[in-house]
Amino acid sequence: MEFREFHPTKAPGLRARRPAAPAPAGAARDLWRTLPIEGTFEVVYEDARGAWTTRTLDARELKLGPGRTLLGGTDRAHGLYRGLRADRIRRLTEPASGTRIEAGILDWLLARAETQRKAHKPRRAA
Repeated sequence: MEFREFHPTKAPGLRARRPAAPAPAGAARDLWRTLPIEGTFEVVYEDARGAWTTRTLDARELKLGPGRTLLGGTDRAHGLYRGLRADRIRRLTEPASGTRIEAGILDWLLARAETQRKAHKPRRAA
């Protein structure tokens, strides 16, 4: 019978750790899909700590990935790019049209991106 020590005498920081295996090149990138979207939105957003903030975002893209979707754009208050998780957006208002959405926000954003994509699609001459 082989004896195994369950309580090592060495401190955890002294144990040798194996380096993490590198991810295949482009593997994580291939899982994400980016849809362009244009518009200025006022977003009520719940951050990771549960605090609600209101941001005005000049939207540029929707990033669809494994398990989450991000609305990306420039935050007008700070002038920095922000990626806001769509599942944490509590209310989305479009000041230009007065549209206010509190439920089905992701579906509305996807439909808007698809509508804009079709409108910008170059038409082929017959």
